[in-house]
Amino acid sequence: MRGGRRAAATLAWVAAFSVAFAFVEASVVIYLRALYYPEGFAFPLKVIPAGYLRVEIAREAATIVMLAALGVIAGWRPWEKFGFFLFAFGLWDIAFYAWLLGTIGWPVSLFDWDVLFLIPLPWIAPVIAPLAISLLMTVCGALAVLRSAGERHFHPGALSWALGLVGTSLILYSFVADTGAGLRGTVPAPYQYGLLVAGLIAFIAAFAVACRPPRAVPGGADGSRTFAPD
Repeated sequence: MRGGRRAAATLAWVAAFSVAFAFVEASVVIYLRALYYPEGFAFPLKVIPAGYLRVEIAREAATIVMLAALGVIAGWRPWEKFGFFLFAFGLWDIAFYAWLLGTIGWPVSLFDWDVLFLIPLPWIAPVIAPLAISLLMTVCGALAVLRSAGERHFHPGALSWALGLVGTSLILYSFVADTGAGLRGTVPAPYQYGLLVAGLIAFIAAFAVACRPPRAVPGGADGSRTFAPD
């Protein structure tokens, strides 16, 4: 119980950081769009000078480092650290779009296209895609933290990692497959929502398997039991 209260309090502070950091991120995007898209952001993408593009890529990498470092600092156990990172990343991304909506009125629709990331290639998708992923990350991250702190089972085994890899591959491909819109300045092709849904299902299955208690295996003649990992 004591560990659960500590974890809940830490989640609250991580949430405060994530929401505040999201405003910093949104501010940068607002300035960039004012410079390169004064008439309003839309595809096809405009060319950004190579020097500024390198700075933007480095800024994105630094953002991931900051969120990962937050998870490492906030958590005590390894899976707590991972859970805090998922929670921080997911909430940060959701708050980022909320700040954009509150300050410049964008996105107008959940189906507006956006550039999500630039490493190693531009990731593009309708806003509903990163929001769905971030919502899942926020919920699963918080549950992972609370389960780990409360001594409840949370241990991703080989099956969880395999499902997570499948989900990541499907969703990442849905983001980078349209290289014409991402790299050559064309209008995006229809988004592959089937890949998004399949990836989300794989993530949910991976988390559910990680929360499953280990199977009891009959022991020796003394009646003792051992537990087999998933």
